[in-house]
Amino acid sequence: MEYVVQAEKLVKTYGEGHNRVEVLKGLDLAVRPGELFAIMGPSGSGKTTLLNILGLVIEPTEGRLRLGGEDIYNGKRRDLQRLRRERIGFIFQFANLIPFLTARENVLLPLELIGVRGRQAVQKGMELLDYLEVADRAEHLPEQLSGGERQRVAIARALANEPRVILADEPTASLDSERGLSVMRLLRKLSSERGTAILVVTHDTRMIGEVDRVIRLIDGQVVDEVTESTAPSEQPVIQH
Repeated sequence: MEYVVQAEKLVKTYGEGHNRVEVLKGLDLAVRPGELFAIMGPSGSGKTTLLNILGLVIEPTEGRLRLGGEDIYNGKRRDLQRLRRERIGFIFQFANLIPFLTARENVLLPLELIGVRGRQAVQKGMELLDYLEVADRAEHLPEQLSGGERQRVAIARALANEPRVILADEPTASLDSERGLSVMRLLRKLSSERGTAILVVTHDTRMIGEVDRVIRLIDGQVVDEVTESTAPSEQPVIQH
């Protein structure tokens, strides 16, 4: 079985001695290509720490992390910043678009960072905006876009480097139910059509019916896992 992301016995601690805090406690995780995967849990459960490790923002204290089969922390020196740029897309809660750049320019930025410029970059950027149905807003600044439009532009930006995995941190939290559901269905479409693995950290139980699999974290450990086929039909998959 090929996994885009595979974590084995991840441990993350902060501090030493009596001040030592173990945020992740031997966590295992495996995500397939094209899978829409949700991570849930209360505040302090380790969701953000896990996302930062998977996004190569922080290193685990112990354990292994593989991206596309490559063992990232096996003693070899790697350019983690380059790996982030080339292999991972990020979607944030409030879109995090650069306010003084247009929608088109926001999408072109990650392309420039990986060396794609000029006509090729513009064509690709506009294709992504068109795919996400916001091409008509390409020359608008973020403040001129609705919340749903901003999130669609943010998704286009995350897709620009053709990542095999996208990490989404509370992508529907700033949206109302209708727009939030629209974004989750869009993420499902992307994972299915493009084969991109998408990991979504969320508190929003309304959106869980749209994902393929969901795990729940408590105190840095996986305490529950539900797949689409085993989820109850009338109740949210996971209750807080």
